[in-house]
Order: sequence, then structure tokens, then C-alpha cells
Amino acid sequence: MNPEIQHLDVIDLISERHGKLRKLAEDLWNDNSNIYISNSEWYIMSRIYKKQPTIAYVSKNVDISRQATHKFIKSLEAKGLVEISNVENNKKDKRLQLTPFGEECYEKNESLKATIINKIVNQIGAEKLVQLKEILRLDWGV
Repeated sequence: MNPEIQHLDVIDLISERHGKLRKLAEDLWNDNSNIYISNSEWYIMSRIYKKQPTIAYVSKNVDISRQATHKFIKSLEAKGLVEISNVENNKKDKRLQLTPFGEECYEKNESLKATIINKIVNQIGAEKLVQLKEILRLDWGV
């Protein structure tokens, strides 16, 4: 066991693992692609994938400020990953959709993340990974 994390409580342990996994996933993508996509951009893309939400919906459902969300969406659009269009019969709202290139990138990233998950399974075992996922999906009452 890593002695640096032995003293951490559950909140800090989850945060530590989350940070390392996000960094690993980001580095894996950046090592295999010539287009940089930040973790925040991936988070937004995950909310758009196979859906057509409005910008307002995405802004409300990600843990990123509204202004930063708009900035990331504009960046995704500039990279050719997201398409912004008008909502029918509504002049205020804008609809988001991943472009075919955006979907291709998202699916490639999911495949890369699967290699990380396989490494975790090889290290801790499939049964423990299933247990971990079940624990994380439970209602913790907080």
C-alpha cells in the first residue's frame, strides 16, 4: 500500500483516486491524439453524447460555472467537436450535438478509458471493481 495515502479519510481518498484517474485518462488521450481535450470538455461532451440538450440544460447539470461552461462549449465548437444550433420555436435556447468527429473522439476516448479499467481489474480483481461501482452508485444520504 502507498504510505502517502494511509492517513487520508474517505473523502480525500476518493478525491486522490479521482484526480489520478482523470490525469491518467487525459494523458492517455493526449498521447494518442493530436487534438487536446480537457477533462472539463470531456465532462461536457459526456452530457451531450447521443443527446441534443440545450446549453442551459448542460450548464445546470455540470459542476462548472455557467460562464466556464459556455467557454468550454465554444472551444469544443472551434475544435469541430460540437455543433450549436437554434431550438425550434425558441429564439433564446441553443441546442448542442456532437459532430460525427466529436462522436468519434468520444468513442475513442471511451476505448482508451477501458484500457485503464482493465489495468484496475488486473490489479484489484473484477469482483472488487464491481463492488466499488455498486458502493459508488448507492445513495449515501449526503
